[in-house]
Amino acid sequence: MEKYLSDILEEGKMQMEESIEHLNNELSHIRAGKASPEMLSEIYVEAYGAKTALNHLANVSLVDSRTIAIQPWDKSQLKLIEHAIFASNIGITPMNDGEFIRLTVPPLTEDRRKQLVKIAKQYGEDSKVSIRSTRHKMLEAIKKEVKDGYPEDSGKRREKEVDDLTKEYYKKVENLLDKKEKDIMTV
Repeated sequence: MEKYLSDILEEGKMQMEESIEHLNNELSHIRAGKASPEMLSEIYVEAYGAKTALNHLANVSLVDSRTIAIQPWDKSQLKLIEHAIFASNIGITPMNDGEFIRLTVPPLTEDRRKQLVKIAKQYGEDSKVSIRSTRHKMLEAIKKEVKDGYPEDSGKRREKEVDDLTKEYYKKVENLLDKKEKDIMTV
């Protein structure tokens, strides 16, 4: 039983870690007025008869802190890439000069910054829900084992471990959100 509960705790910890990784990924897509190639990671281009990730069709690089340059390996794909960027609704108008597509990230308004903070907090809340769900599953497994004969005081100790783990991951979510909020609100 002890080994089984240790495995349950380890599996729960891995699920909580996945929640943090997912939050990190979601937060990286929120732009804070600075250019980042990750802003384009969710853009797919209808090319060669299939939806293809933008970074598989072109070299995506930073020119400066506000400008992204996209140089397709096949220049016939320029129009398709430009169209995909428009369709992605990222709020940036691509400039096609026949060789490159340049994206200039506009400075954020105060209202837009507040909206982005709200979006980030929603992602954080989603992560907390996931962590709570994992906590609930872990506590149910512990209670079931106590019911099946595992010592009650050991069960309480395991429950405390689960609660401590939950608090630790909540703190990680809060730290990520605080960092992102500072990043977004910095002009």
